Amino acid sequence: MATLRPFRAVRPRPGHVQEIASLPYDVVSTEEARAQVERNPRSFLHVARPEVDLAPGTDLYDDSVYEQGAINLRRFVEADDTEQEDEAALYVYRLVMDGREQTGIFGCVSVREYDEGTIVKHEETRPAKERDRTRHIRAQQAHAEPVMLTYRDLDAAQDILEETQSQAPLYDFEGEDGVRHTIWKVRDPDALVEAFRALDRLYIADGHHRCKAASRVAAQLRSDETDPEAAFEFFPAVLFPMSNMHIMAYNRVVFDLPAPPEAFRNTLAEHVQLERNVSDPVPASKGTVCLYLDGEWHRLVLPPSKGVRVADQLDVARLGEYVLEPLLDIRDPRRDDNIDFVGGIRGTEALEQRVDGGEADLAISMYPTSVEELVAVADEGSLMPPKSTWFEPKLRSGLLVHDFSEDVPAEATRKPSA
Repeated sequence: MATLRPFRAVRPRPGHVQEIASLPYDVVSTEEARAQVERNPRSFLHVARPEVDLAPGTDLYDDSVYEQGAINLRRFVEADDTEQEDEAALYVYRLVMDGREQTGIFGCVSVREYDEGTIVKHEETRPAKERDRTRHIRAQQAHAEPVMLTYRDLDAAQDILEETQSQAPLYDFEGEDGVRHTIWKVRDPDALVEAFRALDRLYIADGHHRCKAASRVAAQLRSDETDPEAAFEFFPAVLFPMSNMHIMAYNRVVFDLPAPPEAFRNTLAEHVQLERNVSDPVPASKGTVCLYLDGEWHRLVLPPSKGVRVADQLDVARLGEYVLEPLLDIRDPRRDDNIDFVGGIRGTEALEQRVDGGEADLAISMYPTSVEELVAVADEGSLMPPKSTWFEPKLRSGLLVHDFSEDVPAEATRKPSA
């Protein structure tokens, strides 16, 4: 049984929402964030990327970054251009990108259900990033950005989604990237809460580190006297039915090859089926990848995995099994400095630029993982290789913030915790 919980969001006043809403922290570099807040002083990136208010070159894990984030979050809550809902609510959030709609439910979900496995993960978290998100949430005493979850389509929920969209929206604006964002408040949140009780699982799509960090913060604040309904026992999410989800490829670059390009190409051809100098850099079907090497694109057919799990048959896993590990000695992509990952939204041109510019020796264009594969991997209790999925469009941050400061125990300090 899945829990969906209304919450008292802190949100922009409608006249300022377009100025405040920002891309999430993990798709904007510090340099990009600095440029954006300079153009737009109201941007929520002051909260999501608080290092923008500190001296250039400040270590991202320095105590001052977390302290500044806490200051900026409180300024956001207390600002004249934001307000807090009088009553807990749920919302419908629709994104439109390139004519394709994706509509979900914005509410809170349970930390304990994440801990127990009702909210199912498909990727492992990285310790450094996990600690970083934990410190930000603890210092700010708020969940500033939602995670993205998916669920098997639910007729009762869909009926409420459609009815809600017939109302006048709270927000309706277009971002700089052309994505349109529209949010409505649900009239009868109890009906939606009840509908979700029929689900036995929710699946993490994007935001594994934020989920884990929410769990860690709750564990730090929890005591024998803690109310199980305390606000920090829940964290915000936008939940999309599986039929609405769109996953793009998550591509790779390799910085250094173990041999000159021609020698490496010959080695590849000895191990896998390789077609040289192809015109299309985008794989046409599952089981193929395209490689950019020495100014040419090549098409590579991945053999079936020797493994028996769903996770083993993913293209990203087969790439590791037949290319990354045996030929490049990349055995742990999560920690190996010889590989990097490029979201599919950037296109294959970005891959060519990194190779042609001398930054990398090899680029790999992947076929997207499907949402059905994601759910099947999660259901079998397996984990995907890192960076297996790139979701678009991205949720905007700063639209509905979950402030749990009123429920933090008096003995808990605001000092960031590792």
